[in-house]
Amino acid sequence: ASGDRVLVHFRSDQRQAEAVRESLPGTGHAIIQSALDEAGAPGKLVADAMAAVSDYGEALDCMIINHGVYEEHPVETTSAADWSSSFERVLRTNLAAPAELAFAFGSAARENGRGGAVVFVSSRGAYRGEPIAAAYGASKAGLNSLTGSLAQAFGPHGIRVSAVAPGFIATEMAAEVLASPRGDDIRSQSPWGRVGSPEEVAAAVFHLASPEGAWSTGAVLDCNGASYLH
Repeated sequence: ASGDRVLVHFRSDQRQAEAVRESLPGTGHAIIQSALDEAGAPGKLVADAMAAVSDYGEALDCMIINHGVYEEHPVETTSAADWSSSFERVLRTNLAAPAELAFAFGSAARENGRGGAVVFVSSRGAYRGEPIAAAYGASKAGLNSLTGSLAQAFGPHGIRVSAVAPGFIATEMAAEVLASPRGDDIRSQSPWGRVGSPEEVAAAVFHLASPEGAWSTGAVLDCNGASYLH
């Protein structure tokens, strides 16, 4: 937390969100629930977060947009209807909701004149392609483009926008595939022979969110252990 007051967003796992909150040094941290794929939810989440910090006489000055879903739909075995519905779900969650969150945060920061920072979590899949999860790859490519667009749009108002693009990370979402026969191949993609840790991605995010990372606005920082270069 580095002296900051942190609001932890969760969709359904309140217990895990509370565990994250309790692990943070300092006091005044909170959790906040929202299903971001629902209409109007991103804007309401930002408004609720602003209200929560205003109770301490503070402003919301940084937003890390880290949520997302991953769905596989191989072209050989997916029906047209399933392909379409998967794209709608994934793009709604992974691209439209982040765009709405960033717009709501940026608009509020522009109005209060205090500036701020947005950091998106993208993916190396935006560059290398995702042949069995095309919607996921497309959503992350869109997020990279959004990063540059908003960095230029909000920059005159002192608002920084950047992104980090991890490769495979040892998270709960990736646990099943990393434990499968595909796991060894995934680990071998990096010359380090492993996947990344959440802490390594968090360090990159922290830099981009900090004042020291200000001149990296508009950048998408690779964080994939040289598993993919472009």
